[in-house]
Amino acid sequence: MDKPINVTRPLLAPLEEVTHYLKTVWESGVLTHNGPLLRQFESELMNKLNLPYCSVLVNGTVALQVAIKALNLKGEIITTPFTWVATASAINWEGCTPVFCDIDASTLNIDENKIESLITDKTVAIMPVHVFGSACNVNKIDAIAKKHDLKVIYDAAHAMGTLFEGKTVLEHGDISVISLHATKIVNCGEGGACFTLSEETDSRIKRIRFFGLNDNKEIVEDGLNGKTTELHAALGLANLKYFDQALVDRKRKYLKYKELLSANEDITFQKINDGQTNYSYFPVILPSEKLLLRVKKVLNDNQVFPRRYFHPSVNTYSKIVNYMPAPVSEDISKRIMCLPMSFYIKENEMEMICKIILSELRK
Repeated sequence: MDKPINVTRPLLAPLEEVTHYLKTVWESGVLTHNGPLLRQFESELMNKLNLPYCSVLVNGTVALQVAIKALNLKGEIITTPFTWVATASAINWEGCTPVFCDIDASTLNIDENKIESLITDKTVAIMPVHVFGSACNVNKIDAIAKKHDLKVIYDAAHAMGTLFEGKTVLEHGDISVISLHATKIVNCGEGGACFTLSEETDSRIKRIRFFGLNDNKEIVEDGLNGKTTELHAALGLANLKYFDQALVDRKRKYLKYKELLSANEDITFQKINDGQTNYSYFPVILPSEKLLLRVKKVLNDNQVFPRRYFHPSVNTYSKIVNYMPAPVSEDISKRIMCLPMSFYIKENEMEMICKIILSELRK
């Protein structure tokens, strides 16, 4: 094979389309903080998702931190251990304590039936993750939050394009946070965004991302430097034009992978509730970690590089969190990996990957 097949490859608009936007940056001389391209990008995201408020930030981790700060949260935040470490890190950085609720073994999302048992007088919020872009049971989570007077921040890093009951899943919770990192369906290279239905919350987010300054350039609260640049907005605007096409492409490739690999009953897949996903990743769960490592090595030997999302389970990161048992997450995290998925992967490459996996599992 001439080139390695990595777990993903960023979707990039043609260079001349990015350059079209960059020319306006050179003409305006505005490089950062609430420039015209950033405002246009936020507007186009809102129009695309039919949401009233959007604030784009420098990355998804800072966006999570700003969401916590915007809601004045101090205390325990119930979250999932089956996620990228940034979910817990953002909670820690804002002086809160992550409390880990185990996951559902089939959906891989937070087990909503276990949330209430973890609520204490110190609990201030719930931060579920739409894992691999598959929607959580948002109705149940929102009902729990209302019952106990808790805030909800959805770590929706993967979930742009995911629908729930026919509408964007990003309309749920007090704030939903997406990532615009290079690995996501729409990317700015680096970036993140907060969506909310509250004008007041959006105003706070925009103040916090620019040092706590109000419109009169007065410091009115403790903020940080979460603003992003016109260069990132230019890339985002160019890439956003291919979002719908990318969604169709991911679904087709997801279903192709599943068709090919369903021939072996030892491989299991994430359960997706009523198609509520953007198909942005293709995770496979194998019977044992030993088998997973063997399959991964053979793929690597053939220049194919899947990735172990998410490993290890975040509740086991003893350097940054207090350990809480999460047996389902700890088990799944040892046996799951995501196969290469991108706008650019070819069907014959997918067939080759599946052939290698199935061959290895027959041994």
